[in-house]
Amino acid sequence: MKTWICVVCGWIYDEKQGAPEEGIPPETRWEDVPDDWRCPECGVTKDNFEMMEV
Repeated sequence: MKTWICVVCGWIYDEKQGAPEEGIPPETRWEDVPDDWRCPECGVTKDNFEMMEV
């Protein structure tokens, strides 16, 4: 499981936790998040996220 960070606002997507409040269940891999999904904090697309080393 990986963690991804929005380079615009810093919102973090953790594959292990998912984003249930955004309709993405726990353990959803980043590549399985819909392409039209947007950051819940600033509204940018998945292209504006980078994998984060933890």
